[in-house]
Amino acid sequence: MGAESYRGRVAPYVDCLSVPFLGWTPNALSTLALALAFAAGGLSLVVRWTTPLLFLGVGFLIFFSGVFDVLDGAVARRTGRSSARGDFLDHVFDRYADVAIVVGLSVSGFAYLPLGLLALVSLLLTSYMGTQAQAVGQGRLYGGLLGRADRLLILAAAALLEFDLSLPWPWAPSAPLSRIHLSGVTFTVIDLALLYFVIAGQWTAVSRAARVYRALPPSA
Repeated sequence: MGAESYRGRVAPYVDCLSVPFLGWTPNALSTLALALAFAAGGLSLVVRWTTPLLFLGVGFLIFFSGVFDVLDGAVARRTGRSSARGDFLDHVFDRYADVAIVVGLSVSGFAYLPLGLLALVSLLLTSYMGTQAQAVGQGRLYGGLLGRADRLLILAAAALLEFDLSLPWPWAPSAPLSRIHLSGVTFTVIDLALLYFVIAGQWTAVSRAARVYRALPPSA
């Protein structure tokens, strides 16, 4: 169970938040969400040559990218502008946004690059299984341990924690990359987020695939 299980509970708040944007087109909100995601990925890349303090901006950019990604659907429903074309565009933009953010964080200098690659594969497989279910008539799958809302919340939190650990607190580690030690291996907060993506992403992808396979009629 991930953040998707709270969709019904937060829907009234999303509707209230969407009121100032009812004059916008859903596609404009989707485009804004994508632009913020690319900005987050680009700023993460800049961290490599500047300062981890930029992770503050990265965290907020990821968060607001997720907010506007939710608002586009709410505005589409409330204004009667839902369409197959808009739904398709939203999913395309979501995948590009996911890739931009994960790649940006992976090359920020605060992550183990191969781990980022594996996380990206798991992320794309998770999304693929959800849309493939729809392609075979089983409806779009959003649940699991690593739905899109979970991904954005985890990535935003990881970036903000890296920012916090980079401040000159009395308890802050002396070496920027020396964050968390487990069994002799050093991880940054972003590494742990990406590692969770690998494990939870594969679990979610396999669970979705198994659920759809069981629901399909047996072959002749």
